[in-house]
Amino acid sequence: MLAEKVKHIISGSAVTFPLYAYLRHRKNNRYNDLSDEEFAQMCYQNKCGKKLNLERPVTLDEKIWWLKLYDKNPLYKICTDKLTVRDYVRGCGLGSILTRIGKKTYSSYKEVVFNELPGRCLLKCNHSSGCNMIYDRSKEFDYGSFRREFGYWMARDYFWSSREYNYKGIQPRIFCEEFLTETGKAGLVDYRFMCFHGEVKFIMVDIGTMDPGGGHSQYARRNIYDREFTLQPIRFTRENFEPGLVKKPDRWEEMIAVAEKLSKPFIHCRVDLYNVDGKIYFGEITFHHAGGCNIIEPEEKQLEYGAYITLPKNKKNRFSAG
Repeated sequence: MLAEKVKHIISGSAVTFPLYAYLRHRKNNRYNDLSDEEFAQMCYQNKCGKKLNLERPVTLDEKIWWLKLYDKNPLYKICTDKLTVRDYVRGCGLGSILTRIGKKTYSSYKEVVFNELPGRCLLKCNHSSGCNMIYDRSKEFDYGSFRREFGYWMARDYFWSSREYNYKGIQPRIFCEEFLTETGKAGLVDYRFMCFHGEVKFIMVDIGTMDPGGGHSQYARRNIYDREFTLQPIRFTRENFEPGLVKKPDRWEEMIAVAEKLSKPFIHCRVDLYNVDGKIYFGEITFHHAGGCNIIEPEEKQLEYGAYITLPKNKKNRFSAG
């Protein structure tokens, strides 16, 4: 509690913010000298309590880590950038599912002119994961938190957080996106289609993913469904929720078709979609779900899901550096 109070004080002041940013960078860069393979083993051991087999990967997590370290297809970077992925979606003939975004983008949090923003929107970084904040002109805005989070992430290459090469070198930009709302029991629902070689194999349905400020909530819950929207007896990292909170959405088969079209060029990815009153919206494409650190129960599902991924036989010749 005391540490949180001290962090809030030094990060909220324009005078002490540079010290906060320096200390945070020092802490989060302490593993930069590790090789990618050493980082992978350390990270997986710390989060999942197990050792990775990268020589003969068989589980879902092992194969995700293999792809993280060795799959450097340039298209991944285009589809990771939350701005350039919109061109990819349009190129797939799916421009109608894109959310509206502001005309301006910003290279620094200092450039954002709040009076020019829509009355309510979501501020985002294009080059990272989880750097989001709700701006609502009708409510008091926490400018200190905005400066702390966006100042930090705009100066950081997200690659160093998880060694995902698709993030490396993306030019950081801040942009605003329309705020989607849903009035159902569960609020806005995230439909996360897990695609393997262009085919949806199962779907994560997540609720409560956004905290009151717009960031990722630690209290989000998740159920797993098959293509027919039949609930599966599986816990996938997050706690399950009461099935009655979410019903099969309208245009479900169309959502599956959209996810498969967007995922077609990729070995494995997660395509996130929303469905608000029957209208489909694109969220993002994620190539390494949870960074390859998942707790799945029953555990044999790790092998079943891993079998959906066929890796190239020769990692040295399959990919080009982007």
